[in-house]
Amino acid sequence: MSPVLSVALISMHTSPLHQPGAGDAGGMNVYVRALALELGRLGVRADVFTRADPGAPGGVTQIGPGARVISLDVAVGVAKDDLPPHAPSFAERLLAEGHGPYDVVHAHYWLSGMVGEILSEAWSAPLVHTMHTLALAKDRARIGGRGETPGRAAMETRLLSEADAVIVNTDAEREDVARLYGADPARVVVVPPGVDLGVFSPDGPTADRAGLGIKDTDFLVLFAGRLQRLKGPQVLVEALAAMTGAASPRLVILGAQSGEGAEGLEDLARELWIEERVDFLPPVPAEELAAWFRAADVVGVPSYAESFGLVALEAQACGTPVVAANVGGLPHAVADGETGVLVSGHRPADWAAALERLALNDYVRERLADGAAQRAQEFGWAHTAELTLTAYRRAVENPVDGFIRLQRTL
Repeated sequence: MSPVLSVALISMHTSPLHQPGAGDAGGMNVYVRALALELGRLGVRADVFTRADPGAPGGVTQIGPGARVISLDVAVGVAKDDLPPHAPSFAERLLAEGHGPYDVVHAHYWLSGMVGEILSEAWSAPLVHTMHTLALAKDRARIGGRGETPGRAAMETRLLSEADAVIVNTDAEREDVARLYGADPARVVVVPPGVDLGVFSPDGPTADRAGLGIKDTDFLVLFAGRLQRLKGPQVLVEALAAMTGAASPRLVILGAQSGEGAEGLEDLARELWIEERVDFLPPVPAEELAAWFRAADVVGVPSYAESFGLVALEAQACGTPVVAANVGGLPHAVADGETGVLVSGHRPADWAAALERLALNDYVRERLADGAAQRAQEFGWAHTAELTLTAYRRAVENPVDGFIRLQRTL
């Protein structure tokens, strides 16, 4: 099989150096950083190209052996929705600075795919694309607010037809790109994301519940992620108000406003007379996040659309059951009845019932916690990188067709 010695990972709109849970930073940032680190450990030169932050000059940050983040002074401070016209200048700046060529171009998200097309042609290198989210899937799940950026779905369709390989997280996402976009299944590769098992594990410190006035006997539900309606934090606020049978339910929301639609969460808690039972905290680094997962009784993931749901996997790795929406890739991350509970729909009453069942049954909750920790062991980032590297090698050997589905060995 052809060797792959270098890869350019494109993450134009958001940097893997950013704090997940704030702004445009989320699971994709974790994914790109972890993948680059593991590829570097496999002997591949893995360079992540992103844009510089306002007030900070562009430059190179070494994040691990063989892995770098290279920030370019292009479209600095431009809102994500306004980035499409800047994709050509991003690629031009990258080339003008003398970066490359690379054996493979791996674009993350559709905006980076626009850059990836240019670089792939300039270096005669295969283009590998990871969607992370799908415009058509998000539009189907939208609950108010504006739709996706004009032209995004058309660009995604083009990328799915022209990329030499498309990497998706789950079989469900593979079916979505085929059904919604007409993608050729022969070039779609299933590579599930991983989890940093050195950080997210049952063993380690727990967050200070008492500091928030949360008693050991209180039932603590945790939400961690960007505050936007598509992620569903409002569902948990409303569910908490509907939990009449559980003793002292509490909700901690870790995250920052992102986009539109979740600005009124604190007002909602006041309107429902539960403001004293809901705490809002800013996003925290991975080690602190793991401590919060360990401190929680359950983690809620009520997303309306989710290609995978890294938060669900990270929480389970800490031995905490997850109550998640039965959408997208979440049924792959959460084994219903074994590591957590899947809820169909987003009716607060249904979520309240699911949470109360766990609040009132210690045995079930402990059994799910044990299963959660065990299942997470199957999802290390090292194996994700190995499968991704295999996909790269096949793209180099056959940039047009001949792809087969890769499957994680469980």
